[in-house]
Amino acid sequence: MPTFSNIPLCLSFTILKFHSCLFLIISLMMISARVMSQLLFHSCPNTTTYAPNNTYRASLEVLLSSLASNATRPNGYYNSSANNMVYGTFLCRGDISTTDCQQCVENASTDVLEVCPREKVSLVYYDTCLLHYSNQSSFGPARIIMNNNQNISDPIIFRPILGSMLDEVATEAANGGAAKKYAAKHRNYSAFQKLYVLAQCTPDISATSCNTCLRDAISILPNCCDKSRGARVALQSCGIRYEFYPFYKYITVSTPPSPTPRVSSPPNSSDPEGDKKRRISAGVIVAIVISAAVSIVLLIVAYCCLRRRTSKKYDAITEAKDISGISTAESLQYSFDTIQAVTDNFSPDNKIGEGGFGNVYKGKFPSGQVVAAKRLSRSSGQGGQEFKNEVLLVAKLQHRNLVRLLGFCLEGEEKILVYEFVPNQSLDYFLFDPEKQKLLNWSTRYKIIGGTARGLLYLHEDSRLRIIHRDLKASNVLLDAEMNPKILDFGMAKSFGVDQSQGNTSRIVGTYGYMAPEYAMHGHFSTKSDVFSFGVLVLEIISGKKNSTFYQEDGAEDLINHVWKHWKNGTPLEIIDPNIDTESYSKQEVIQCLHIGLLCVQEDVEKRSTIASVVLMLNSYFGTLPIPEQPPTYFLSNRAEMMNQLDLESDKSTCKSIPLSVNEMSITEMYPR
Repeated sequence: MPTFSNIPLCLSFTILKFHSCLFLIISLMMISARVMSQLLFHSCPNTTTYAPNNTYRASLEVLLSSLASNATRPNGYYNSSANNMVYGTFLCRGDISTTDCQQCVENASTDVLEVCPREKVSLVYYDTCLLHYSNQSSFGPARIIMNNNQNISDPIIFRPILGSMLDEVATEAANGGAAKKYAAKHRNYSAFQKLYVLAQCTPDISATSCNTCLRDAISILPNCCDKSRGARVALQSCGIRYEFYPFYKYITVSTPPSPTPRVSSPPNSSDPEGDKKRRISAGVIVAIVISAAVSIVLLIVAYCCLRRRTSKKYDAITEAKDISGISTAESLQYSFDTIQAVTDNFSPDNKIGEGGFGNVYKGKFPSGQVVAAKRLSRSSGQGGQEFKNEVLLVAKLQHRNLVRLLGFCLEGEEKILVYEFVPNQSLDYFLFDPEKQKLLNWSTRYKIIGGTARGLLYLHEDSRLRIIHRDLKASNVLLDAEMNPKILDFGMAKSFGVDQSQGNTSRIVGTYGYMAPEYAMHGHFSTKSDVFSFGVLVLEIISGKKNSTFYQEDGAEDLINHVWKHWKNGTPLEIIDPNIDTESYSKQEVIQCLHIGLLCVQEDVEKRSTIASVVLMLNSYFGTLPIPEQPPTYFLSNRAEMMNQLDLESDKSTCKSIPLSVNEMSITEMYPR
């Protein structure tokens, strides 16, 4: 029989000892709460800083106070601004309470000023929340990846289980409604282990956008975290995570009914044995309570230690992403084995395009994401560092009218660019084919003109860096399933600060027929040289003819002068592609586009339109447009002489007429011999 001889000792605790024990428990719980909001990752690019006593700091403090005070909102999400100077947002993990959310956001508001004391753009990431602010209302792309450096032993069994669970939580989170787009699941992985997964989106985005974001996050896992025992991916508007331990709180659906109390006869108060039993029972209760309290304390301490150990196991591939873009090329890197696997070893059946500097292959990741992998030939002319620099440049660009770069591979002699897959081919595939031209009615062509202009406007004015493309042409404009244009190929692009818009080079690269005269003859390039290329493209879209086509019947040597002659003669509609149904378009709209195209190809750089004014003119049906001047004729009449002078190669690219291909996805088009 067990004895209870030690119970009187437990009962003999003094008040002081009890208070000391209670204080210890509370202190450990407070420490545990702080560890729960331990800073895991931060990013604060030093490209934009402010002085210590600057008004930005005062506005920032107002913003952080506003965020902290609104952290008790039921959806765990809030965004705000202060004095139209600083903009911020936070998102708390979907399972935590409003109290824990507020605690995390308050800690974040304090920590961010310590780790990012002078930066205007900052992000801090915790286990239970994320806080982000910027000096611009539209935040740049954010991407955080962490994984456990311990691998699982049975990846063949693990991958399909994880994939299925991630698919389920992504679907549930996307359909979570406006309150919280959050879902979590756990499933038996073995007799002794469970797998826990979580997915969440910011509640301000649509179900479709949430689903797309989560699928993008899931598609990153095979490259960064294959076989890892735990990993998390956080993107701009969503995040996913999986572990082999319960890192989130269970949300109880229902509470089981309480058991019915058993009724017994009252004890005989005169029974000494009954009194002894009651004293023993009271002692047992006290012992159980104290034991439970000690156990809780020990569990808290063990949990804190485990969390610290677990956080140290995560590799340093947190991909220190600037909020304004991407700070390291390695964060986008795929292994060659991965690209080889998704393209079925670059199977000829998956080849969807080819050019002078490489072939394009269709690939499909296990997550279902389809990509286009451009495998550059060894003679592409780019070194490894140049290649990485281009990846960093393109990866920062996010616009619906630009083809999105997903990653790259750089191993030995292999240089591969991984793009989003665009279902239809490039514009030239439709525009210059006598049969396929009929698929481009005027409304589609007008949409392509407008979308290309908006993409170019983003490059010139709205991206964090001013980008000059330098090779805009029909083969570098892809068309998606709805025939929306997406500008491609930034191999020759130049980036500048927002206060710079031009430069000089002795290395002339591009495609003849689209190059502005000041660039082709003297190496002067600017945003206006991109506008010249856009003007050529507009005239090609309207006429269905290449700029290099000669028009002997009216003495013109190329499309620009051919259009100009008809414009001066008052017969501009005669140059319209005969495949366009005359009943399906507005003559005023066509003439307006011709007018804009001629304003873009003027010889005088100063008089040439900006892309911002082009977008404005395309969206305005009233008002008087400037009168265009004659395009450069000397530049065109000395074509052969100029080509010899510059010693340029002609455009090497060829395209393959394969359905669902990405055409001419070349990293470069021209190099001097």
